[in-house]
Amino acid sequence: MFETIKYEIENQVAWVIMNRPDKLNAFTEQMNKEITKAIKQASGDENVRAIVMTGEGRAFSSGQDLAEVDENMDHGHVLRTRYGPMMKQLARCEKPVIAAVNGVAAGAGFSLALACDFRIASEKASFVQAFIHVGLIPDSGNLYFLPKLIGTAKALELAILGEKIKAEQAKELGLVTKVVPVDSWNEEVEAFANKLASMPTQAIGLIKRSIQASWSVTYEEYLEQEAYGQRIAGLSEDHKEGVTSFIEKRKPAFKGK
Repeated sequence: MFETIKYEIENQVAWVIMNRPDKLNAFTEQMNKEITKAIKQASGDENVRAIVMTGEGRAFSSGQDLAEVDENMDHGHVLRTRYGPMMKQLARCEKPVIAAVNGVAAGAGFSLALACDFRIASEKASFVQAFIHVGLIPDSGNLYFLPKLIGTAKALELAILGEKIKAEQAKELGLVTKVVPVDSWNEEVEAFANKLASMPTQAIGLIKRSIQASWSVTYEEYLEQEAYGQRIAGLSEDHKEGVTSFIEKRKPAFKGK
């Protein structure tokens, strides 16, 4: 089904693994389309309750494969037809998405990690705003997310200076959720993903929707959307299970419904 990525499901977690290790998982047009398809597939699969984005080999993604770039390329067209659809599909996903950053995340690879809900970084991971080094601006939604995570001044600094940010520094800036030793990388990423997959999935989706709405609506409009979302959450089976388990003093068994 896929040639540039791997798509696997285990314990209700969909693993979307960029699979061009010899090219540091650099994006090609085919990879953009396959990631878009995989995220859409996982979003619509009732058996999937969390998604992990990661890279095969020693890199998360080094960004656009420069072998596909030439001086006549219309970069705006590339963003509208390739990266835009991929990032929009990710933004529409109401399931929790983890970027398991196993190595360098540069250029659009950095942007992809920013668009995920959580970023788990290997101690060998690094983040690079590589765009400035080839005379471009950060794209694929990069500067939409970055200032919201670390503030305008720091986002401007990273975008213009283009310096490599190592994992621990990224943690200090608030870019990553946690930094994981190489020796326990697989186990810790799996544990984190499995934890999210065991939580009330519908409530997580509503939380994501609420945060996104807060960026563009008035306070009054947000409160109305909040009430609408809470009504939906309150009618869910997981809410009933949460209340029942609390009364019965036991651990809840959420089903994502």
